[in-house]
Amino acid sequence: MSSAPRYRDWLSLLPITAGLYWLLAADGKGWLLCALLPGILLIASGAASLLWPGEGKITQYMALAGVLGLILSLPAIFAASFVTALGAAALSIASFLVAGRFSLLGAPVAAGAPEPPMDLKTYAKAALDEALLGYFVTVAKLPHGAVAERMCAEALKLEAALAESGCYYNVADFHQTPPPPTDARLNPARGVGRDFERLRFTSGFVPDAKLPGAALWSAHVPNRECYASVFRQKGHGRPWLLCIHGYRMGIPFLDLRLFAPHILHDRYGLNLVLPVLPLHGPRRIGRQSGDHFLDGDLLDLLHAETQALWDLRRTIAWIRTQEPAAQIGVLGYSLGGYNAALLAAHEPGLDFVVAGIPVCDFASALWRHIPPAQRAYYVEQGLDQDRYRRLLHVVSPVALAPKLRAQHLYIFAGSADRVVPPDQPLRLAKHWGRPINWFPGAHLTFRGERAVVRCIEDAMVGAGWALRESSQPVEA
Repeated sequence: MSSAPRYRDWLSLLPITAGLYWLLAADGKGWLLCALLPGILLIASGAASLLWPGEGKITQYMALAGVLGLILSLPAIFAASFVTALGAAALSIASFLVAGRFSLLGAPVAAGAPEPPMDLKTYAKAALDEALLGYFVTVAKLPHGAVAERMCAEALKLEAALAESGCYYNVADFHQTPPPPTDARLNPARGVGRDFERLRFTSGFVPDAKLPGAALWSAHVPNRECYASVFRQKGHGRPWLLCIHGYRMGIPFLDLRLFAPHILHDRYGLNLVLPVLPLHGPRRIGRQSGDHFLDGDLLDLLHAETQALWDLRRTIAWIRTQEPAAQIGVLGYSLGGYNAALLAAHEPGLDFVVAGIPVCDFASALWRHIPPAQRAYYVEQGLDQDRYRRLLHVVSPVALAPKLRAQHLYIFAGSADRVVPPDQPLRLAKHWGRPINWFPGAHLTFRGERAVVRCIEDAMVGAGWALRESSQPVEA
Protein backbone atom coordinates (compact mmCIF):
# COMPACT_ATOMS: atom_id res chain seq x y z
CA MET A 1 0.00 0.00 0.00
CA SER A 2 1.04 3.62 -0.53
CA SER A 3 0.42 6.67 1.59
CA ALA A 4 -2.71 8.59 0.61
CA PRO A 5 -1.53 11.11 -2.01
CA ARG A 6 -1.80 14.84 -1.45
CA TYR A 7 -3.50 16.99 -4.07
CA ARG A 8 -0.58 19.43 -3.83
CA ASP A 9 2.60 19.14 -1.84
CA TRP A 10 3.81 22.69 -1.43
CA LEU A 11 7.35 21.54 -0.70
CA SER A 12 7.57 21.41 -4.50
CA LEU A 13 8.03 25.16 -4.32
CA LEU A 14 11.45 24.63 -2.75
CA PRO A 15 13.17 23.16 -5.87
CA ILE A 16 11.41 25.82 -7.97
CA THR A 17 12.87 28.48 -5.69
CA ALA A 18 16.27 26.79 -5.86
CA GLY A 19 16.17 26.77 -9.66
CA LEU A 20 15.20 30.42 -9.82
CA TYR A 21 17.99 31.29 -7.40
CA TRP A 22 20.51 29.49 -9.59
CA LEU A 23 19.40 31.36 -12.69
CA LEU A 24 18.99 34.83 -11.14
CA ALA A 25 21.46 35.09 -8.23
CA ALA A 26 24.40 36.41 -10.27
CA ASP A 27 25.40 37.66 -13.71
CA GLY A 28 28.15 36.65 -16.08
CA LYS A 29 28.95 33.79 -18.40
CA GLY A 30 30.81 31.85 -15.73
CA TRP A 31 27.85 31.79 -13.38
CA LEU A 32 25.44 30.97 -16.22
CA LEU A 33 27.54 27.97 -17.24
CA CYS A 34 27.31 26.65 -13.70
CA ALA A 35 23.66 27.59 -13.19
CA LEU A 36 21.97 26.57 -16.42
CA LEU A 37 21.68 22.79 -15.95
CA PRO A 38 20.77 22.59 -12.23
CA GLY A 39 18.56 25.69 -12.54
CA ILE A 40 16.46 24.35 -15.40
CA LEU A 41 16.21 20.84 -13.92
CA LEU A 42 15.19 22.13 -10.49
CA ILE A 43 12.48 24.41 -11.89
CA ALA A 44 11.17 21.73 -14.26
CA SER A 45 11.11 18.92 -11.67
CA GLY A 46 9.65 21.17 -8.99
CA ALA A 47 6.87 22.42 -11.27
CA ALA A 48 6.13 18.88 -12.48
CA SER A 49 5.98 17.64 -8.91
CA LEU A 50 3.56 20.39 -8.01
CA LEU A 51 1.29 19.92 -11.03
CA TRP A 52 1.61 16.17 -11.76
CA PRO A 53 2.73 14.47 -8.53
CA GLY A 54 3.52 10.77 -8.52
CA GLU A 55 5.52 10.30 -11.74
CA GLY A 56 8.73 8.50 -10.77
CA LYS A 57 11.05 10.30 -13.15
CA ILE A 58 10.24 13.65 -11.51
CA THR A 59 12.00 12.74 -8.27
CA GLN A 60 14.85 11.14 -10.19
CA TYR A 61 15.62 14.36 -12.05
CA MET A 62 15.03 16.48 -8.95
CA ALA A 63 17.57 14.44 -7.00
CA LEU A 64 20.00 14.48 -9.92
CA ALA A 65 19.62 18.27 -10.14
CA GLY A 66 20.37 18.54 -6.42
CA VAL A 67 23.60 16.56 -6.86
CA LEU A 68 24.61 18.63 -9.89
CA GLY A 69 23.87 21.83 -7.98
CA LEU A 70 26.04 20.79 -5.06
CA ILE A 71 28.93 19.85 -7.37
CA LEU A 72 28.66 22.98 -9.50
CA SER A 73 28.48 25.26 -6.48
CA LEU A 74 32.24 24.75 -6.08
CA PRO A 75 33.30 26.33 -9.40
CA ALA A 76 30.44 28.83 -8.96
CA ILE A 77 32.41 30.39 -6.09
CA PHE A 78 34.86 31.78 -8.65
CA ALA A 79 32.05 33.02 -10.90
CA ALA A 80 30.27 34.99 -8.18
CA SER A 81 31.05 34.93 -4.47
CA PHE A 82 31.35 32.41 -1.68
CA VAL A 83 28.07 33.52 -0.07
CA THR A 84 26.14 33.35 -3.36
CA ALA A 85 27.52 29.90 -4.17
CA LEU A 86 26.83 28.75 -0.60
CA GLY A 87 23.19 29.76 -1.02
CA ALA A 88 22.97 27.77 -4.25
CA ALA A 89 24.54 24.73 -2.57
CA ALA A 90 22.17 24.94 0.42
CA LEU A 91 19.07 25.17 -1.79
CA SER A 92 20.35 22.29 -3.94
CA ILE A 93 20.81 20.10 -0.86
CA ALA A 94 17.34 21.00 0.38
CA SER A 95 15.85 20.11 -3.03
CA PHE A 96 17.79 16.83 -2.95
CA LEU A 97 16.17 15.96 0.40
CA VAL A 98 12.73 16.92 -0.91
CA ALA A 99 13.25 14.49 -3.79
CA GLY A 100 14.08 11.70 -1.34
CA ARG A 101 11.01 12.50 0.76
CA PHE A 102 8.67 12.59 -2.24
CA SER A 103 10.07 9.31 -3.57
CA LEU A 104 9.41 7.51 -0.27
CA LEU A 105 5.94 9.01 0.14
CA GLY A 106 5.00 7.83 -3.34
CA ALA A 107 6.48 4.35 -3.06
CA PRO A 108 4.13 1.42 -2.46
CA VAL A 109 4.84 -0.52 0.73
CA ALA A 110 5.15 -4.16 -0.30
CA ALA A 111 3.46 -6.69 1.97
CA GLY A 112 6.14 -8.23 4.16
CA ALA A 113 8.55 -5.29 3.94
CA PRO A 114 9.09 -2.90 6.85
CA GLU A 115 8.22 0.73 6.31
CA PRO A 116 11.34 2.89 5.95
CA PRO A 117 12.08 5.58 8.55
CA MET A 118 10.80 8.99 7.50
CA ASP A 119 13.68 11.19 8.59
CA LEU A 120 16.29 13.40 6.93
CA LYS A 121 18.93 10.66 6.94
CA THR A 122 16.64 8.28 5.08
CA TYR A 123 15.50 11.02 2.69
CA ALA A 124 19.15 11.57 1.77
CA LYS A 125 19.73 7.86 1.21
CA ALA A 126 16.62 7.55 -0.98
CA ALA A 127 17.59 10.68 -2.91
CA LEU A 128 21.00 9.17 -3.73
CA ASP A 129 19.18 6.23 -5.27
CA GLU A 130 16.88 8.57 -7.18
CA ALA A 131 19.85 10.52 -8.54
CA LEU A 132 21.47 7.26 -9.67
CA LEU A 133 18.25 6.24 -11.42
CA GLY A 134 18.11 9.67 -13.04
CA TYR A 135 21.61 9.10 -14.39
CA PHE A 136 20.79 5.57 -15.59
CA VAL A 137 17.63 6.72 -17.35
CA THR A 138 19.41 9.68 -18.95
CA VAL A 139 22.25 7.63 -20.47
CA ALA A 140 20.24 4.49 -21.32
CA LYS A 141 20.14 3.69 -25.03
CA LEU A 142 16.47 2.72 -25.12
CA PRO A 143 15.31 0.94 -28.30
CA HIS A 144 13.59 3.39 -30.63
CA GLY A 145 12.81 3.74 -34.31
CA ALA A 146 14.03 0.81 -36.40
CA VAL A 147 15.70 -0.81 -33.37
CA ALA A 148 12.38 -0.90 -31.49
CA GLU A 149 10.65 -2.36 -34.55
CA ARG A 150 13.33 -5.05 -34.83
CA MET A 151 13.16 -5.89 -31.13
CA CYS A 152 9.38 -6.34 -31.12
CA ALA A 153 9.49 -8.48 -34.28
CA GLU A 154 12.32 -10.64 -32.96
CA ALA A 155 10.57 -11.06 -29.60
CA LEU A 156 7.83 -12.98 -31.39
CA LYS A 157 10.44 -15.11 -33.18
CA LEU A 158 12.16 -15.73 -29.84
CA GLU A 159 8.91 -16.90 -28.31
CA ALA A 160 8.41 -19.37 -31.14
CA ALA A 161 11.99 -20.65 -30.90
CA LEU A 162 11.76 -21.21 -27.13
CA ALA A 163 8.42 -22.97 -27.47
CA GLU A 164 9.76 -25.23 -30.22
CA SER A 165 12.81 -26.18 -28.17
CA GLY A 166 10.74 -26.92 -25.07
CA CYS A 167 12.80 -24.54 -22.93
CA TYR A 168 9.67 -22.81 -21.68
CA TYR A 169 8.93 -25.95 -19.72
CA ASN A 170 12.44 -27.27 -19.06
CA VAL A 171 14.64 -24.27 -18.39
CA ALA A 172 17.65 -26.42 -17.44
CA ASP A 173 17.90 -27.58 -21.08
CA PHE A 174 18.41 -23.99 -22.21
CA HIS A 175 21.76 -23.76 -20.40
CA GLN A 176 24.86 -25.86 -20.95
CA THR A 177 27.47 -26.72 -18.34
CA PRO A 178 30.70 -24.99 -19.37
CA PRO A 179 34.02 -26.82 -19.20
CA PRO A 180 36.97 -25.29 -17.32
CA PRO A 181 38.96 -22.81 -19.41
CA THR A 182 42.07 -24.23 -21.07
CA ASP A 183 43.75 -20.89 -21.73
CA ALA A 184 43.48 -19.27 -18.28
CA ARG A 185 46.36 -16.97 -17.42
CA LEU A 186 47.16 -14.86 -14.37
CA ASN A 187 49.11 -11.62 -14.54
CA PRO A 188 50.16 -9.22 -11.78
CA ALA A 189 47.91 -6.17 -11.39
CA ARG A 190 47.43 -3.27 -9.04
CA GLY A 191 44.46 -1.09 -8.16
CA VAL A 192 43.26 1.05 -5.24
CA GLY A 193 46.65 0.59 -3.63
CA ARG A 194 46.38 -3.22 -3.74
CA ASP A 195 48.40 -5.90 -5.50
CA PHE A 196 46.37 -8.74 -6.96
CA GLU A 197 46.25 -11.01 -10.01
CA ARG A 198 44.27 -10.46 -13.18
CA LEU A 199 42.68 -13.64 -14.52
CA ARG A 200 41.84 -13.87 -18.22
CA PHE A 201 40.43 -16.67 -20.33
CA THR A 202 38.24 -17.15 -23.38
CA SER A 203 34.55 -17.21 -22.56
CA GLY A 204 33.69 -19.86 -25.12
CA PHE A 205 30.01 -18.89 -24.94
CA VAL A 206 28.13 -19.33 -28.21
CA PRO A 207 24.42 -18.46 -28.23
CA ASP A 208 22.04 -20.90 -29.88
CA ALA A 209 22.05 -20.02 -33.57
CA LYS A 210 18.28 -20.59 -33.72
CA LEU A 211 17.67 -17.66 -31.40
CA PRO A 212 17.14 -14.18 -32.86
CA GLY A 213 20.12 -11.88 -32.35
CA ALA A 214 22.60 -14.75 -31.89
CA ALA A 215 24.85 -13.72 -34.78
CA LEU A 216 24.89 -10.08 -33.69
CA TRP A 217 25.73 -11.07 -30.12
CA SER A 218 28.60 -13.31 -31.24
CA ALA A 219 30.07 -10.38 -33.17
CA HIS A 220 30.82 -8.44 -29.96
CA VAL A 221 34.58 -9.13 -29.95
CA PRO A 222 35.52 -7.51 -26.58
CA ASN A 223 32.86 -9.63 -24.88
CA ARG A 224 34.50 -12.91 -25.91
CA GLU A 225 37.17 -12.63 -23.20
CA CYS A 226 36.51 -13.18 -19.49
CA TYR A 227 38.29 -11.16 -16.80
CA ALA A 228 38.46 -11.43 -13.02
CA SER A 229 40.45 -9.88 -10.19
CA VAL A 230 41.93 -12.58 -7.95
CA PHE A 231 43.25 -12.37 -4.39
CA ARG A 232 44.79 -15.68 -3.32
CA GLN A 233 46.07 -16.85 0.04
CA LYS A 234 49.40 -18.64 0.29
CA GLY A 235 48.91 -22.39 0.23
CA HIS A 236 45.72 -24.37 -0.26
CA GLY A 237 42.69 -25.03 1.87
CA ARG A 238 41.26 -21.54 2.35
CA PRO A 239 37.65 -20.88 1.21
CA TRP A 240 36.93 -19.07 -2.07
CA LEU A 241 34.40 -16.25 -2.30
CA LEU A 242 33.02 -15.33 -5.72
CA CYS A 243 32.07 -11.62 -5.60
CA ILE A 244 29.70 -10.44 -8.35
CA HIS A 245 29.51 -6.70 -9.03
CA GLY A 246 26.54 -4.51 -9.90
CA TYR A 247 25.39 -2.70 -13.02
CA ARG A 248 27.91 -0.40 -14.75
CA MET A 249 30.75 -1.65 -12.56
CA GLY A 250 33.34 -4.29 -13.55
CA ILE A 251 36.19 -1.82 -13.04
CA PRO A 252 38.81 -2.55 -10.35
CA PHE A 253 38.56 0.99 -8.94
CA LEU A 254 34.87 0.35 -8.17
CA ASP A 255 34.84 -3.39 -7.53
CA LEU A 256 37.72 -3.42 -5.05
CA ARG A 257 36.08 -0.68 -3.03
CA LEU A 258 32.77 -2.51 -3.05
CA PHE A 259 34.06 -5.89 -1.86
CA ALA A 260 36.69 -4.67 0.64
CA PRO A 261 39.59 -7.14 0.14
CA HIS A 262 41.32 -5.64 3.21
CA ILE A 263 38.56 -7.31 5.24
CA LEU A 264 37.55 -10.40 3.29
CA HIS A 265 41.04 -11.36 2.11
CA ASP A 266 43.43 -9.89 4.66
CA ARG A 267 41.50 -10.24 7.89
CA TYR A 268 39.34 -13.27 7.17
CA GLY A 269 41.87 -15.15 5.07
CA LEU A 270 39.59 -15.83 2.10
CA ASN A 271 40.52 -16.28 -1.54
CA LEU A 272 38.56 -13.74 -3.55
CA VAL A 273 37.54 -13.88 -7.22
CA LEU A 274 35.84 -10.78 -8.66
CA PRO A 275 34.63 -11.65 -12.18
CA VAL A 276 33.59 -9.04 -14.74
CA LEU A 277 30.08 -9.54 -16.11
CA PRO A 278 29.44 -9.47 -19.87
CA LEU A 279 29.47 -6.00 -21.48
CA HIS A 280 31.16 -4.48 -18.43
CA GLY A 281 34.63 -3.09 -17.82
CA PRO A 282 37.11 -4.28 -20.47
CA ARG A 283 34.30 -6.30 -22.06
CA ARG A 284 32.17 -3.27 -22.88
CA ILE A 285 30.98 -2.62 -26.43
CA GLY A 286 29.77 0.94 -25.81
CA ARG A 287 31.37 4.01 -24.33
CA GLN A 288 30.33 3.11 -20.79
CA SER A 289 30.63 -0.06 -18.78
CA GLY A 290 27.35 -1.97 -18.99
CA ASP A 291 26.01 -0.36 -22.16
CA HIS A 292 23.40 -2.62 -23.86
CA PHE A 293 22.95 -4.86 -20.79
CA LEU A 294 19.95 -3.15 -19.17
CA ASP A 295 19.11 -0.54 -21.80
CA GLY A 296 15.75 -2.12 -22.55
CA ASP A 297 16.51 -4.37 -25.52
CA LEU A 298 15.00 -7.75 -24.66
CA LEU A 299 17.36 -9.71 -26.93
CA ASP A 300 20.48 -8.06 -25.49
CA LEU A 301 19.35 -8.81 -21.93
CA LEU A 302 18.54 -12.44 -22.71
CA HIS A 303 21.93 -13.11 -24.32
CA ALA A 304 23.77 -11.10 -21.65
CA GLU A 305 22.25 -13.08 -18.80
CA THR A 306 22.72 -16.41 -20.58
CA GLN A 307 26.39 -15.62 -21.07
CA ALA A 308 26.72 -14.26 -17.52
CA LEU A 309 25.59 -17.61 -16.11
CA TRP A 310 27.96 -19.47 -18.46
CA ASP A 311 30.94 -17.24 -17.62
CA LEU A 312 30.34 -17.37 -13.85
CA ARG A 313 30.07 -21.15 -13.91
CA ARG A 314 33.23 -21.32 -16.05
CA THR A 315 35.00 -19.15 -13.46
CA ILE A 316 33.89 -21.56 -10.73
CA ALA A 317 35.18 -24.44 -12.87
CA TRP A 318 38.55 -22.63 -12.98
CA ILE A 319 38.57 -22.39 -9.18
CA ARG A 320 38.01 -26.13 -8.99
CA THR A 321 40.99 -26.75 -11.26
CA GLN A 322 43.07 -24.89 -8.66
CA GLU A 323 41.57 -26.84 -5.75
CA PRO A 324 39.20 -29.72 -6.61
CA ALA A 325 37.77 -29.76 -3.07
CA ALA A 326 37.51 -25.98 -2.74
CA GLN A 327 34.89 -24.45 -0.49
CA ILE A 328 33.10 -21.88 -2.67
CA GLY A 329 30.58 -19.24 -1.65
CA VAL A 330 28.91 -16.53 -3.73
CA LEU A 331 28.21 -12.91 -2.80
CA GLY A 332 26.48 -10.56 -5.23
CA TYR A 333 25.06 -7.06 -5.02
CA SER A 334 22.18 -5.64 -7.11
CA LEU A 335 22.66 -7.02 -10.66
CA GLY A 336 25.27 -9.22 -8.99
CA GLY A 337 22.56 -10.34 -6.55
CA TYR A 338 20.42 -11.42 -9.50
CA ASN A 339 23.30 -13.43 -10.93
CA ALA A 340 24.14 -14.92 -7.53
CA ALA A 341 20.54 -16.12 -7.27
CA LEU A 342 20.72 -17.44 -10.84
CA LEU A 343 23.85 -19.40 -9.94
CA ALA A 344 22.00 -20.92 -6.97
CA ALA A 345 19.50 -22.41 -9.42
CA HIS A 346 22.10 -23.93 -11.76
CA GLU A 347 25.47 -24.52 -10.06
CA PRO A 348 25.76 -27.53 -7.73
CA GLY A 349 28.24 -27.82 -4.88
CA LEU A 350 28.24 -24.24 -3.61
CA ASP A 351 28.62 -23.67 0.12
CA PHE A 352 26.26 -20.68 0.23
CA VAL A 353 24.80 -17.86 -1.84
CA VAL A 354 24.18 -14.33 -0.57
CA ALA A 355 21.93 -12.24 -2.83
CA GLY A 356 22.34 -8.64 -1.75
CA ILE A 357 19.77 -5.98 -2.72
CA PRO A 358 18.85 -8.31 -5.59
CA VAL A 359 16.76 -7.69 -8.66
CA CYS A 360 14.48 -10.68 -9.20
CA ASP A 361 12.18 -9.76 -12.09
CA PHE A 362 13.71 -7.66 -14.87
CA ALA A 363 10.37 -7.19 -16.62
CA SER A 364 8.78 -5.19 -13.80
CA ALA A 365 12.09 -3.53 -12.81
CA LEU A 366 12.68 -2.14 -16.30
CA TRP A 367 9.09 -1.58 -17.37
CA ARG A 368 8.57 1.25 -14.89
CA HIS A 369 11.45 3.21 -16.44
CA ILE A 370 10.39 2.90 -20.09
CA PRO A 371 8.83 6.16 -21.37
CA PRO A 372 5.02 5.93 -21.82
CA ALA A 373 5.17 6.39 -25.60
CA GLN A 374 7.59 3.49 -26.00
CA ARG A 375 5.62 1.31 -23.59
CA ALA A 376 2.47 1.97 -25.61
CA TYR A 377 4.29 1.08 -28.84
CA TYR A 378 5.64 -2.18 -27.38
CA VAL A 379 2.18 -3.17 -26.16
CA GLU A 380 0.68 -2.32 -29.54
CA GLN A 381 3.25 -4.66 -31.14
CA GLY A 382 2.34 -7.44 -28.73
CA LEU A 383 5.31 -7.06 -26.38
CA ASP A 384 3.62 -6.25 -23.08
CA GLN A 385 5.12 -6.68 -19.64
CA ASP A 386 3.82 -10.23 -19.19
CA ARG A 387 5.33 -11.38 -22.50
CA TYR A 388 8.59 -9.61 -21.64
CA ARG A 389 8.63 -11.61 -18.40
CA ARG A 390 7.83 -14.91 -20.11
CA LEU A 391 10.62 -14.48 -22.63
CA LEU A 392 13.13 -13.87 -19.83
CA HIS A 393 11.88 -16.89 -17.87
CA VAL A 394 14.81 -19.00 -19.07
CA VAL A 395 17.25 -16.68 -17.28
CA SER A 396 15.10 -16.05 -14.21
CA PRO A 397 16.41 -17.01 -10.74
CA VAL A 398 12.90 -18.18 -9.79
CA ALA A 399 12.45 -20.50 -12.78
CA LEU A 400 14.07 -23.46 -11.00
CA ALA A 401 14.43 -24.64 -7.43
CA PRO A 402 17.84 -23.76 -5.97
CA LYS A 403 20.47 -26.48 -5.82
CA LEU A 404 21.46 -25.46 -2.28
CA ARG A 405 19.59 -26.30 0.87
CA ALA A 406 17.47 -23.40 2.10
CA GLN A 407 19.62 -22.76 5.17
CA HIS A 408 22.53 -21.83 2.91
CA LEU A 409 20.61 -19.16 0.99
CA TYR A 410 20.67 -15.57 2.25
CA ILE A 411 19.09 -12.28 1.18
CA PHE A 412 19.51 -8.73 2.44
CA ALA A 413 17.57 -5.70 1.23
CA GLY A 414 16.84 -2.07 2.09
CA SER A 415 13.42 -0.84 3.16
CA ALA A 416 14.12 2.53 1.49
CA ASP A 417 15.73 1.11 -1.67
CA ARG A 418 14.56 3.09 -4.72
CA VAL A 419 16.70 1.25 -7.32
CA VAL A 420 15.54 -2.25 -6.35
CA PRO A 421 12.19 -1.77 -4.58
CA PRO A 422 11.37 -4.19 -1.75
CA ASP A 423 8.95 -6.23 -3.86
CA GLN A 424 11.92 -7.55 -5.86
CA PRO A 425 13.81 -9.30 -3.02
CA LEU A 426 10.47 -10.39 -1.56
CA ARG A 427 9.77 -12.41 -4.71
CA LEU A 428 13.11 -14.16 -4.39
CA ALA A 429 12.55 -14.76 -0.68
CA LYS A 430 9.20 -16.39 -1.42
CA HIS A 431 10.77 -18.67 -4.03
CA TRP A 432 13.62 -19.64 -1.71
CA GLY A 433 11.45 -19.94 1.37
CA ARG A 434 13.88 -17.72 3.27
CA PRO A 435 13.54 -14.56 5.37
CA ILE A 436 15.09 -11.27 4.33
CA ASN A 437 17.65 -9.44 6.41
CA TRP A 438 16.23 -5.91 6.18
CA PHE A 439 18.19 -2.76 6.83
CA PRO A 440 16.66 0.74 7.13
CA GLY A 441 18.51 2.19 4.17
CA ALA A 442 18.71 2.42 0.41
CA HIS A 443 20.56 0.87 -2.52
CA LEU A 444 23.77 2.89 -2.44
CA THR A 445 24.16 2.98 1.34
CA PHE A 446 24.10 -0.68 2.38
CA ARG A 447 27.80 -1.00 3.23
CA GLY A 448 28.38 -1.19 6.97
CA GLU A 449 24.70 -1.75 7.84
CA ARG A 450 24.53 -4.16 10.75
CA ALA A 451 21.90 -6.37 9.11
CA VAL A 452 24.13 -6.69 6.03
CA VAL A 453 27.23 -7.47 8.10
CA ARG A 454 25.33 -10.08 10.08
CA CYS A 455 23.89 -11.68 6.94
CA ILE A 456 27.31 -12.14 5.31
CA GLU A 457 28.85 -13.42 8.55
CA ASP A 458 26.01 -15.87 9.10
CA ALA A 459 26.42 -17.27 5.58
CA MET A 460 30.13 -17.97 6.06
CA VAL A 461 29.86 -19.31 9.59
CA GLY A 462 26.77 -21.36 8.69
CA ALA A 463 28.75 -23.03 5.89
CA GLY A 464 31.41 -24.07 8.39
CA TRP A 465 34.08 -21.72 7.09
CA ALA A 466 36.95 -21.21 9.49
CA LEU A 467 37.39 -17.44 9.47
CA ARG A 468 40.55 -15.81 10.72
CA GLU A 469 39.97 -13.16 13.40
CA SER A 470 36.28 -14.10 13.39
CA SER A 471 35.66 -11.80 16.34
CA GLN A 472 36.10 -8.84 13.97
CA PRO A 473 33.00 -7.71 12.02
CA VAL A 474 32.81 -7.96 8.26
CA GLU A 475 32.42 -4.67 6.43
CA ALA A 476 29.89 -5.20 3.69
